[in-house]
Formats: sequence, structure tokens, C-alpha cells
Amino acid sequence: MTELTPILLAGGSGTRLWPLSRQSYPKQFSNVMGEYSLFQQCAMRLTSSSELRFAPHITLTNTSFRFIVGDQLNSIGLEPGPILIEPEGRNTAPAILAASLFALKRDPDATLIVAPSDHVIPDHKAFHKAICRGLDAVSEGRIVTFGITPTRPETGYGYLQLAKGSVEEAVDLVRFVEKPNRDRANEMLETGEYLWNSGIFMFRASDMISAFETHAPDIVGPVKNAIDNGQQDLDFFRLDADAWELCQDVSIDYAIMEHSKNLVAVPFSAGWSDLGDWGSVLLEMDKDEQGVGLSDNALSIDCRDTLLRSESESLQVVGLGLENIIAIAMPDAVLIANKDRAQDVKSVIQTLKQRNVLQAETFPKDHRPWGWFETLVIKGRFQVKRIFVKPGGALSLQSHHHRSEHWIVVEGTAKVTVDEQIKLVTEGQSIYIPLGAVHRMENPGKVPMVLIEVQTGAYLGEDDIIRYEDIYSRN
Repeated sequence: MTELTPILLAGGSGTRLWPLSRQSYPKQFSNVMGEYSLFQQCAMRLTSSSELRFAPHITLTNTSFRFIVGDQLNSIGLEPGPILIEPEGRNTAPAILAASLFALKRDPDATLIVAPSDHVIPDHKAFHKAICRGLDAVSEGRIVTFGITPTRPETGYGYLQLAKGSVEEAVDLVRFVEKPNRDRANEMLETGEYLWNSGIFMFRASDMISAFETHAPDIVGPVKNAIDNGQQDLDFFRLDADAWELCQDVSIDYAIMEHSKNLVAVPFSAGWSDLGDWGSVLLEMDKDEQGVGLSDNALSIDCRDTLLRSESESLQVVGLGLENIIAIAMPDAVLIANKDRAQDVKSVIQTLKQRNVLQAETFPKDHRPWGWFETLVIKGRFQVKRIFVKPGGALSLQSHHHRSEHWIVVEGTAKVTVDEQIKLVTEGQSIYIPLGAVHRMENPGKVPMVLIEVQTGAYLGEDDIIRYEDIYSRN
């Protein structure tokens, strides 16, 4: 049985699902559909079954998400495999080549399956059968792409044109087609010769490297140097930043797939979505007779073809007499849009950034390797935060130039260092951290610890931190 190495692409920002998805915490790590994040769902469907054997995942992400990747895999019982840190986003071509070179060093016969980590494929068993249908083509040196049988004239996806007369198992591919207009999408749907481009690929690492050497040789040198000069950092492998900076910013479709002559497509019709906008999310949701999709803490009265979603237990969303509307409520931002404009949400982010609106990119919860915090109140000279520290988590040993802090433990027990003093602070107790004091907070217990932090001072920014020690090796 061929062993496949899954390559999870987890560095994107998913701006069309704002305000749930933001640069600081994008959609792949959010529970957009169901109890697990999209990243967790992707990892789970690329684990061994009776039909397939998978090696540990290789994940490509950026430095901001490196601890989130490990935490989310650990929380579903999967041991994180190698986590490759891209110094900056360079699109999918350099990322896939880096994964191929990295995997080839570990196994000269490595066979890879590359998957964006923000897609939905509900039927894992059907997807494994589709993978099996493409393995013979991979063993012959072909590059396999998975094409989705279209169900509507979609203008938000690229397409794959199939060769006529090809067999179902691995269909010869004629060409990649850019996102069409509505009329062209209708024409392609009627011919039956086109599939949606899922962005999921399967190949031998050596064959992909050869394809780059033939069609995109300028990328090979910088990516190879980024691997050869990369550094291990705790459980992560950091690609060399100087070499990576020389990589072209280019997609795998443009660099390789549109030029390669040994491509085949495996059709897949058991359900797939890239959740590219809120309209796509509504299509995948359970809906009532009027086509209304609701989250918890949302209520519809006389609405049709509408999505109502609240991401806060304390915020109730009520729709009255709405039609063709998307309403997404976060604790710090609300989106209300016509469903026909769902693809345009990305332009909203640009407008918000131009106006220096914090919510454009920053998520209400700031995730850290030890847990997370969220700001409850912020004014000129004080700020109130809720801080969650997972069992065994520890903040860095640090001090501040401009603020003092008062901590009140509301759940669990905190081990607190203030200068030379170390003490346990239990539920209902508090401790004061004077301005300039060297301090640290740890959770020594086996249950999460939650505290309320009140900061006071002339400057309350997160950059007012001097770190002396950090178990997570953050600078």
C-alpha cells in the first residue's frame, strides 16, 4: 500500500469571511462548519483508513500561526508532523516546491497530496476512494488534480477542461480555465467537459521537482536554498528568510499546471466547497423551508434566503422580514450585506484598513502559545482583559515601562512571580504587579486558568514588553 504524505497549506488569510476570518486568525482555524476548525477537519480526512495509509502531516504556515497549528492538531489527538514556517507569503508554487524538497530529503520515494486547509469535504470515505482512483496515474509519473463535478454555473472558481473520450479513473486534462463570466460558466456547465478546480493535487515529490526544473527553474534555486539554510526552532522548521525573499510570488496553477503535459484529473462529486464567501457557507448549511441558515443565538422571523450568524453567546441576532441578506455578528464587528455581494467583502477590508480600523485585521481574541486573551474594555489610561492560560502554559518573564497590572483569578490557580516573590493565587484572589516589576504568570494545574487583568498607565500597547525568559523562544 502506497504511503501518502499530506501537505496542509495553512497560511492564508480568508478575507472574504470577514469579520469571522481576519489576518490575525483566519478562517482555517475557525469553526466555520461544525465542532472542529476547517484545519482540523482537513487533517482528520487525511489520516489512515482501511484503504489508505498516511504519513504524519507536513504543514506550511507563517510564524503567527505556528503554535495554533500544533495546538489544534494535539487537541484532536493527532501528533503534529513537521511544521514549515514561511517567512512571508509567496503563494502556492514556492510553498508546494518547498514541501516537495523537504519530503524528498526524508523519503526519496515520497508521494504527496497537497490540500488547502480551509475547504469542506464532508464525505471522507468518498474522498479516500477518489484518492485511490488517482494512485495508478501518480505511479506512472503523472500529476493528479482533483476536479469537482459542477452543480451550478459558478463564477468564483477556476475550471478544468477534460479531454473527450477519457476514462473515469484518471481523466486526461486539456487545460486550466480562469474564472469565467456567467454566460461562459453556463456554456461550460452544459458541455459536461469541465470540472471545478479544487486546488488539491497528488504527485511524487521527485516528479513535482522535475516539473519546476522544466517550467519554473527560477523558483528552484531560492526555494532549495531556503530549505538547505533553514533552521530548526523548537518543533518548527523555519525556511531561510533571505533565500525565501528571492522567490517569485506565483500560484502553482500559473507556474506549473498550465504548462505541464502530464496532468490528469480525478472527478469528485460527493460534496466539496472552498467556503470562499458567506454565500458558499450558506449553501453548505442546514436551512429551513425558506432557505434561512441560522447559528446558535440567531432568530429568523419571516426571512428568506438569508444567513444569520452570531459568534458571541451574549449577542442575539434577530432578522425580521429579510431576504437575500447576510448578517454576521462578532463581539467587535458586524457585517450586513446583500448575498449577491458576498464576493465583494474583500474590498470592505481594504476600506477599513485605509481608515485604520483595528477590526480590519485583528481578531477579538489574541491567540498565544500559552492560550489567549481578549480585551473587554479599553480607555485612555486603563484596559481590562480576560486571559485564558491552558494547563502547563506560562507567559514570558517580563516587565513594562508604562503600565502596572492587577490580576484577579476567576478560574483555576495561577503561579505568579513578582520580582523575587513566587506565590499561588487561587480562584477569587488577586495580586498587584507594580510598574517596572519583573513578573510571570503560569498555570501549574491540570485545568485551564482564567483571570481578569486590569492595566493602568500612560501607554497600554502590546509592544510595551521586555522579555527576559520565554519557554516558547519568542524574541
